[in-house]
Amino acid sequence: MQPLSENLARFRKARDLSQERLAERAGVGVDTIARIEQGTRTTTRPHTLHRLAAALGVSHEQLLGTMPTTYATIDVAPLRRAITSGQNIPGLTEFAENDETMTVDELVRNAHQAWRAYVDGRHGELLHSLPAVLADTRRVVHDTLNDERGAAYRVLSTAYRLCAGIAGRLDLDDLAWTAAERALAAARHCDNPDIEAAISLRYLAWTLVRQGRTADAEHVAVQAAEKIQPDMFDRDPIQGGVFGNLLFNAASAALAGNNPQRADDLLAEASAAAARTRGDSASEAAIFGPRVAALQVIDSIARADDPEKALTRARTIPAPRGEVPAFWEAGHRLRLAAAALACRHHAEALTHLADARDLAPDWVRCQPLGKNVMAQLVDRATRRRGTTFANLAQHYGVVPN
Repeated sequence: MQPLSENLARFRKARDLSQERLAERAGVGVDTIARIEQGTRTTTRPHTLHRLAAALGVSHEQLLGTMPTTYATIDVAPLRRAITSGQNIPGLTEFAENDETMTVDELVRNAHQAWRAYVDGRHGELLHSLPAVLADTRRVVHDTLNDERGAAYRVLSTAYRLCAGIAGRLDLDDLAWTAAERALAAARHCDNPDIEAAISLRYLAWTLVRQGRTADAEHVAVQAAEKIQPDMFDRDPIQGGVFGNLLFNAASAALAGNNPQRADDLLAEASAAAARTRGDSASEAAIFGPRVAALQVIDSIARADDPEKALTRARTIPAPRGEVPAFWEAGHRLRLAAAALACRHHAEALTHLADARDLAPDWVRCQPLGKNVMAQLVDRATRRRGTTFANLAQHYGVVPN
């Protein structure tokens, strides 16, 4: 079918409009809409196209499928400039509001607030604040000559990792790689180089997976995990969490590289490490614990094309014992929505999509999986589904806001 046929039907159902109601709004014939959606009418007069687009609240380019409805409209120039600026590049200016040098404690607080925005999926706030956090931290690193420089480098590594994370979420994989490399370089100068470098290597491994370099990603993650692997009776939550997260990265890489058995083995090791923790925890260093590990296992089962098993396993997942970030829980719901859709449990899929939206509304907008599931639900709808359905379709970008 032509893009116009698919888009007209998708946008109409996502707006909760019948063909008759759309025809009334647009001032065109019902039979015209029916023929376009059926694909029997392959050309459309310009004024008809514009009337339909206006009635649906989209542009005619979007209706024709000639304009992407992704995150290309987000202004990432400040983030790009912040990541690629620095004292070693003459002529590139910083972004701090003034020349006042902050204390390390203030840097830590600001970086934590930025991390909080990252895990909560508040992307607008994060994109606004990160350039200043980077500039302020680089200034402290440059101006400080005492033992505080190591702590400042630790904050700088954290800030670059957040840049890598948000760049990856926005599909800016090369920029994410640059930020992750700079995070690793800063980590090696900080006051806890082994752990901070391992955390930064996690982001590099994640970026490698996004680039399709799955074997490299697994190798990087496994080597970093082996270097910091805790002893059986070591209960350090940070070291154990970073170790477990690196195994998550390695498992994701193995699965993406069509080696599900290797992924299972890595996740089993991570789950064993999680069982030795006191509960779930989330910090700039790691997100780890029994529930977090269980979520990762279910994600792997679903990605290995066993949706029914994933849905069954999800019903026995342990309750959180501590903090599990909203975006991690939302990602779990999106994966369950895809599994439910694969099993043709459409109502269940819709419930999971609604839960994910409520948990991390900004974050889910950046997830292609959510949009894809919602688009398929819209395409499969044989009748009007009501306001909730229409609102979800709009939230997930199936129709423009």
